[in-house]
Formats: sequence, C-alpha cells, structure tokens
Amino acid sequence: MSKISLNKYKKSTITMEIQSFMPEKFINLLWKNNIDVKNIKKKDLTTFVMDIRLKDYEKIEGIAKKTDTKVKITNRKGAAFFLLKARKRRALLFGIAIFAFIIYYLSTFIWRIDIETDKNLTPYEIRRQLLSYGVKEGIPKKNLNVLSIEEKIMENNESIMWIRIRVEGSILKVTASERQTPPNIVQDEDPCNLIAKADGQIVRVYTTAGTAVVKKGDLVKKGDVLVKGEQGREGNIYEVHANGYVIARTFYEEVKNVKTTEVKRERTGNKLENIYIKVGKKKVYIKKSVNKFTKYDKIENNKGPIVFENYYEINEKSYNLDKNKIIENTSKELIDKITLNFDKNIQVIDKIVEHEQQDEGIRVRVLVVAEENIALTEKINQS
Repeated sequence: MSKISLNKYKKSTITMEIQSFMPEKFINLLWKNNIDVKNIKKKDLTTFVMDIRLKDYEKIEGIAKKTDTKVKITNRKGAAFFLLKARKRRALLFGIAIFAFIIYYLSTFIWRIDIETDKNLTPYEIRRQLLSYGVKEGIPKKNLNVLSIEEKIMENNESIMWIRIRVEGSILKVTASERQTPPNIVQDEDPCNLIAKADGQIVRVYTTAGTAVVKKGDLVKKGDVLVKGEQGREGNIYEVHANGYVIARTFYEEVKNVKTTEVKRERTGNKLENIYIKVGKKKVYIKKSVNKFTKYDKIENNKGPIVFENYYEINEKSYNLDKNKIIENTSKELIDKITLNFDKNIQVIDKIVEHEQQDEGIRVRVLVVAEENIALTEKINQS
C-alpha cells in the first residue's frame, strides 16, 4: 500500500507487539518522530504492546532496524483493513449481491395458485376462468388487479356467491363459495293435536289452527291435550293440523343433602420407621418398630433393595362449616344443574331456595319456576 493511500485512512490503527533489549529507547524514538502511540502495555521487561496509526507504520520500520527491535502486528482496526478484506473477497460479495437480486426478482412473480372451494364448485373451474383472464403461474404481481378479477369471475359465473383473491408472498390464494339454492320446505298438513310435553300451569294460549281446550290458570299434566286438531261448528267439524303456542308455568326441582361438618387430618409430629430388604415375597427387617398409632399415614421409599417404611400419626379433628355459605354454594350448584340444558326460549321467572336441618347436615331444595311453550304435536289416531 503506497504512502498516499495510507494517508487516506488516518483513523485506521494497528496493534503491535515489540520485543527489544531496550524497549524504552524504541518508544522514545517514536515520540521524537511525531508518531502517536496509545495504549502502551508492558508484558514483561523486553515486551510491550501498543497502538499506532496505520499511516505511521512505514516510519516504524526504520526505527526498528536502528534499535534492533522485532515488531509483530497482533490486531488491525479501521476502514482500510475492511476495504482490503473486501477486495480479496470481491467475487464472494459479488456472488451474494447477484443471489440477492435474483431472489428479489423472482419474488415479484406468482409461482403458485391455491384454490379453496365448496363441495360442488371445483378448483378446476376457477382455474380455467383465471387462465382466461391471463392469470397463471409465472405472472408478474404488478400485472394483477385482484379486485377487478374478483368482479369478472362473479359476473361470468352464476354458481359463485362470493370470491376472495389475495396475494401472499409468491402465492395467489383464491377462496370461493358456491351459491346454494334454499331447500324446499315441506309443510306437514296431517291432522294432529297439541299435547303437553311437561306438567305446568297455563299462562297464555295462541292458536292459528285447531281448537284450544285449556285456558289461563288451568293445571295440566304431561300428555294432556291442549289444542284439538278440529275446527268448525257442531255438525260440520273437520280435522286440521293444530298449530300454535301454549305458554305454561313449569317447575323444576332439585334436592341435595350436604354435611355441615368437615373432618381434617393433621399430623401430630410422631413418627415410626421400619427398614427392610425384600427377598422374594419375604421381608427381612433391618429395623422394626411397634406401630401403636390408631390412625396414621404410611409412606414407603425404595432406595435400591432397601425399603424405608415411615408411619406418621394422624389426629382427626371435626370443624363446623359456615351454614349460610353451604346453602348459597349448594343452591347455586343445583340451579346451574337445572338451567344447564334449558332452551333459549325458556324464561326463568323465579328461584325458590329452601333448607331443612337434619341430623348429619342440611337438606337443600331448589325450585326453579319458568315459562315455556309446552305444546307438542301428536298425530291423531285415524282409527
């Protein structure tokens, strides 16, 4: 590297290690020749490490010869050395740049088309339409107007209800839904009655066909006829398909017995230990204690062939639980159990909670009062 080129990189530095019988003389000569020396570190009596600027390296060669000093470069820092490495690796950097450009260029094209459709609408049908608009693998992304393509497909294909086309990376994703004809509803016009599907008290009766045989306030049981499948006057009665709503107040009951005391097991701190070796089905005890505990926890710990058997004495204590909290938690549990399978049309009117003290605890009874349509169709026996 020439002197002129070295002056371009004033900020580049080198770390060198010098070995001399008189290293101080070498350093003094550097200062006399206006060579900036930094970070001087002494390794031993004849060895020093220091940093100098790259542009002063040529001056050091002459001073080293005069003082019989060996100079070894241990590190290099700065733009000069980066450029030198870059020049040596010019082909590699050029290859990386070319590779990055190719990847970028290829990413500007569509290389795969994914199509999702329903049962009767086939991906082949959509692909044929896309091909007719010039959309295929290898098309540049800049030539794609997905909104315009969506509109064209919708206009030219009556079996498609909606379509969504989006570009994700190098993939064109197409999602289409077919237009479905609503099913034909076949009305049942066979003569029938409306019967009660549950016990209850009638609140309201609405009929569009048939003759109501119950009124507000009547008590009915499951299976009773609510609306007869008949219309007309005496002498001119004809059978019809009874239709309507019969709103009744229904009752759901759940009962549960709960204890008001809880027994807790607590260790007293007393402990016994047995140690034995199991040979076949026999136990050969190394240490055996007499177990005098009436209630205890037994824990076995195997450490290889040796078994440690520990007994911890237990004392059982009975605690009284909060009565109000027991009733509240139990009633909530029973109400949730009742309403879990309620239809959304069932309206809860009231929740009645009753409790009764018993010998071993409390008997909690929950009654849920609801209003619902209890009408259920039942075909008339033609015979």
